[in-house]
Amino acid sequence: MSGADGMSADVRLCHLYPDEMNIYADRGNIAVFQRRLEWRGLRLEVRGVGPGETIDPSAYDLIYLGGGQDRDQAVVAHDLAGSKGDAIISAVEDGVALLAVCGGYQLTGHGYTGVDGSRMPGIRLFDADTIAGNTRLIGDVLINATLNGQTREVAGFENHAGRTELGAGATPLGAVLAGHGNSGVSGGEGCTRLRAIGTYLHGPLLPRNPWLADHILGWALEHRTGSAAELVPLDDTMEMAAHAVAVGRAHGDRRERLMGRRG
Repeated sequence: MSGADGMSADVRLCHLYPDEMNIYADRGNIAVFQRRLEWRGLRLEVRGVGPGETIDPSAYDLIYLGGGQDRDQAVVAHDLAGSKGDAIISAVEDGVALLAVCGGYQLTGHGYTGVDGSRMPGIRLFDADTIAGNTRLIGDVLINATLNGQTREVAGFENHAGRTELGAGATPLGAVLAGHGNSGVSGGEGCTRLRAIGTYLHGPLLPRNPWLADHILGWALEHRTGSAAELVPLDDTMEMAAHAVAVGRAHGDRRERLMGRRG
C-alpha cells in the first residue's frame, strides 16, 4: 500500500521520541509489532518523530510513546504541548491506535507533578492526572485487562513514583490482581480511550502478552484498511511460557507483601 504520506506499508507506526523516551526496552515492543506482522506476511513501517518535529495525524495507524528519565520527560512534555498534542488527539479520535507506557502514559493525561512540585503538562488525551509519591511502586504486576468486551490476564513490570488518579468517567485498562497499578490503592491499572491505551506495564510489555499485541495491531490494520482485521493465529508457545513465568512472579510478589504485612 502507498499513499500521499510517502509511507508504503500495511501498518504505519509513529514512534514518538525514540531517543528521549526509551528507558524501559521500549524498542522491544515495536519489534513485537514488526515480527507479528511479518509472520503474517504483512509489513510495518516505523517513522521516528523527535522534538521540534510535527505530526500529520492522517499519516499513521499506530502511535507509540515510551518512558524516559525525568529530564528527558520534561523536554518531551513541553514539546508535546500545543499542536503536536492536538495532532495526537485528532489521530486517536480518527481511529488511530496508541500505546503509551509509563512516562508516556503520564504525559498523555493531564500532566505530572514531580516530588519538587514542578509540573509537566500533559496533552489530556486521558482523563488522568499524576502526582509523584515519596516512594516508588516497583515489582511484577498482573491485571485483568478488558478491551472490546474481551478480558485477559496481562502481566508486566512496574517502576514508577507517580500516583495516577483517573477522572470519574475514565476507564482503566484493567483491574489489579497483583502489584500496585495506577496508585497502589485504586485497584485499577492504566487507562483506555477509543483505541488508545496508557499503562505502567513495561519490561517490555508485549513479548509476554501476545493477545494485547494482536489487539492493538488489529486496531491499526482496521484503521489502515477501513474494515475489521482478521489476524491469522500464530504459535505463541514461547510467548505464553514467558507470560506464565511473569504471572508466577507477580503472584509470588503479592504473597511476600501479604506476609510482610502480617509480620
